[in-house]
Amino acid sequence: MAIKIEEEKKKEEEDDEPMSPTGRMMLAPKFNIFIILFMGYYTKIDPISFKKCIHQTLLKHPRFSSLLVASGGRYRWRRTAVDLDSHVFLPDVGAAAESPDEFVAEYASTLSEIPMDAAAKPLWEFHILNVKTSDAEAVVVMKIHHSLGDGVSLVALTHACSRKLDDPASLPVMRPPPKKRREGGRGLLKLLWMAVLILFYTLVDVTAFLATLLFLRDTQTPVRAGRGVRLRRKRFVHKIASLDDVKFIKNAMNVSVNDVVLGVTEAGLSRYLNTIYASNGENGTEHNEKSSNCLPKNLGIRSTVVFNLRPSPTIEDLAEMLEKEELNGMWGNIIAIVLLPFTIALQDDPLTYIRRAKSTMDRKKLSLAHQCACITMKLTTSLFGIKAAARLTRAVFRNTTFTFSNVMGPAEEVNLFGHHLRYIAPSVCGFPQSLIIHYQSYNDKIIISIGADEKLIPNPDQLCDDLIKSLQNIKEAVKERALASASLDHC
Repeated sequence: MAIKIEEEKKKEEEDDEPMSPTGRMMLAPKFNIFIILFMGYYTKIDPISFKKCIHQTLLKHPRFSSLLVASGGRYRWRRTAVDLDSHVFLPDVGAAAESPDEFVAEYASTLSEIPMDAAAKPLWEFHILNVKTSDAEAVVVMKIHHSLGDGVSLVALTHACSRKLDDPASLPVMRPPPKKRREGGRGLLKLLWMAVLILFYTLVDVTAFLATLLFLRDTQTPVRAGRGVRLRRKRFVHKIASLDDVKFIKNAMNVSVNDVVLGVTEAGLSRYLNTIYASNGENGTEHNEKSSNCLPKNLGIRSTVVFNLRPSPTIEDLAEMLEKEELNGMWGNIIAIVLLPFTIALQDDPLTYIRRAKSTMDRKKLSLAHQCACITMKLTTSLFGIKAAARLTRAVFRNTTFTFSNVMGPAEEVNLFGHHLRYIAPSVCGFPQSLIIHYQSYNDKIIISIGADEKLIPNPDQLCDDLIKSLQNIKEAVKERALASASLDHC
């Protein structure tokens, strides 16, 4: 009998999949990161139908049906039977009658504080809140540990679980990635100059990255966290804006969607911080009509942008992966980090924010610093172990102000887990920053999602409103420029 048990144990270990170094880092002490995903629906959720759809889709993914097993200093994924009742919860929403939006926000904030036992069950949960909010008839909050995959892949996986409204057997149409601009024939001098720029920008960015690891910190502002922030409650809010407005600005200024949302973020943060400094009476300036600019000069604020160097699979690839129940080398975290500087200032011309964002992104596209950062983390892991790599990564987050991301979603409304989806709003908790600003496109909407430390940023709704207002200001400025140009043409 003992021999048989030993053989079965050995077979289990042979079938196990090793956890990637980045996945292990996500579980390191003081670096326990979860993705919080809000899904708003047009109808109430039928729990039986919802569970059935999860069983037919998500459970086929090996990571969502595997336990994390640690033995002898090794971490591995082991397939296991999944009890959906331990992963899909239907809490009592009787207390939501007075303020449904506040109920959902408070529920998600509480969820951000609750740890998950990696050895007890696979690291994901659904919480069905059948309560009507200002944006949806029902909300489902999904909590996923970041060790299961990077944010872009996990959001893409949810899209791979969705289907067209008019054809339940078909995958939705995804918004195509932006086309790379083709330039004409390049002469030798132009190629040499491009090589010089790449080398120069890479050197500058690598120096800034290493300095951030060691000593370089952002200016202390009302939105920058101190120590212990990852353990505090997070507040999650979102606003739904028009994607057509973003495209209108994009086309009129010949920029990308990324440029637009980056410019909107800089403008919105400038508005928000100006209000905070004014209300606090800081910078020695009274906030009145004669002097509305209360921002200190030369505020050094940077954002981290975290992305996966592994090519992102399409939803067709992910759907095939779910069908075969095999990863086929398409899954896993190979994380790189880019630092984006933000100029916090009030501008007379709102289009300045977009021009500056485009300039920043154009320069970052010529830099290979993200590759160097990834190599640095790999070498640190190989030479000094996961804990050392986690300490370095924490230093980058701790010494910067916030995290920024932008993810494309389906170009049409979809049926997700058997119900008509109205919006999807991802966020993150468990890392040493007080603020994350995330943009998620879906059909004709763009959802601005904010995760904020409750103690440091008690009014994230105001920041969300400032981002929406900034988008509208930039849109109006584009219209005014177009009218002025048309008037000149007539003259």
